[in-house]
Amino acid sequence: MALLQTIALTAHYGDFQALFGVDIEVSEHETIAIIGANGAGKTTLMRSIAGVLKNAAGAVRFDGVDVGTLPAEEIVTQGVAMVPEGRKLFPSLSVEENLLIGAYGRKGGGYWTLDAIYDLFPILGDRRHNPGTALSGGQQQMVAIGRALMSNPRVLLCDEISLGLAPVVIKDIYRAVPKIKKSGASLIVVEQDIAQALAVADRVYCMMEGRVTLTGRPESLNRDAIHDAYFGASK
Repeated sequence: MALLQTIALTAHYGDFQALFGVDIEVSEHETIAIIGANGAGKTTLMRSIAGVLKNAAGAVRFDGVDVGTLPAEEIVTQGVAMVPEGRKLFPSLSVEENLLIGAYGRKGGGYWTLDAIYDLFPILGDRRHNPGTALSGGQQQMVAIGRALMSNPRVLLCDEISLGLAPVVIKDIYRAVPKIKKSGASLIVVEQDIAQALAVADRVYCMMEGRVTLTGRPESLNRDAIHDAYFGASK
């Protein structure tokens, strides 16, 4: 049974429909990547799973339970946390205070503590008393990932964590993924960089215009199939 799944998920912004019957699933200890061009619906999908957008009953299930209508704060306590696009750190808080915010509402203990986060990203331990927004973009992204991990999620949603970062910094960020998986978490990674997505994922979903257009294991997807699913088949 899937740990988390969406079932015929739709999403709207007012009269504009952004998702059209999206079905995805992620199993225990699995990493899936969601790829697609700008406007494909990837971030909307993450926001729907995280409870930021209101869903229809039955559209999102976690560990066999319907969580589609729960608000975001309850989704976190259930075991799903999101690293949002743009990081969205609290500018008035230090690095450590930003991390501690992630543990608010956490039920019991778990693998991820401040010490574990500082072991994952040592630079954050060195900068723990600095304002979170005074760090470099890559370091801020590490804080955003650490903040989400502090809730000890069973599923971690990562929305465009490489966006705007230098290639060497992206490598540092993605080097943490195996350690996160080893802690027991499953990951859903939204990524525009196709090569990076294929490198990190057990399975890949491609979206275009609010629909899933392709899914499969990275080794089974060829360049032409991905291109057509990403941009539409050429005539």
